[in-house]
Amino acid sequence: MKNKLTHFAIHIDQIERAKKFYESVFEWGFNSYGQDDFLQIKADKSENGELIGAMQSRKYSPVPERIIGLECTISVENIDETMQKVKDNGGQVLMPKTAIPYVGFIAKFLDTEGNLICCMQYDHSAR
Repeated sequence: MKNKLTHFAIHIDQIERAKKFYESVFEWGFNSYGQDDFLQIKADKSENGELIGAMQSRKYSPVPERIIGLECTISVENIDETMQKVKDNGGQVLMPKTAIPYVGFIAKFLDTEGNLICCMQYDHSAR
């Protein structure tokens, strides 16, 4: 779907502490995703729970300030065109188009208000 919010990331300091909190409060489930400081968030604890977001170490943030809040990802049809629109409309590209293998292409930018936003062009053939 075009221009739909499809993902969020919660920046964390201690993954086990954050995992315990969100498991207890929302009954979310988690999948490991390669790194020790990154977990996928599932809407529930079932094996086939829908992936809705991620918890990730603050070291993955492209901005030097400590982010408080959620980093949202918006699905787009063409990431190159979208990032050009970001530039043309006063946004600041922080991370250019980057492949996430088997997921798609991601780019990160600041909007005109200083909010960190991600765009994702989903493409399972991305390498």
